[in-house]
Amino acid sequence: MDTSVKGLNKWANSHTYYPLDFVRIGLGVFLFMKGVSVFTHHTELEDSISPFSNFMGGMWVLHYVALAHLLGGVLIVFGLLTRWSLIIQLPILFGAIAINFFGVMNVQNLLMALLALVVSVFFIFYGGGRHSADYFYKMQK
Repeated sequence: MDTSVKGLNKWANSHTYYPLDFVRIGLGVFLFMKGVSVFTHHTELEDSISPFSNFMGGMWVLHYVALAHLLGGVLIVFGLLTRWSLIIQLPILFGAIAINFFGVMNVQNLLMALLALVVSVFFIFYGGGRHSADYFYKMQK
């Protein structure tokens, strides 16, 4: 089996199903809504990252999380730069999981972050699929 990106794209395009597209779109909408939530409830994020306040700049993290979720969510919904958008989400998702172990444990947030991480890793390997802007632009060449 070819493990290059081209080989993974061939496999993904031959195994593309509409339910996977809906999962990708749902992940993008979820991340976009989380970005909106960060902007509207920024004090909650500041409180949740307080265990890490000695290790990183709080305002930088706040802006990185919000903008990465907003922009990445839109790109993932359309399937444009899907892999890159999800790779940018990985540090945020790992941080969301870590916050639950070093701060106050919130099982619901932990499960959402774990699910988003698993789905993100899947789409990093799978790609946007046949019904995405990535595939459309690739076929235009």
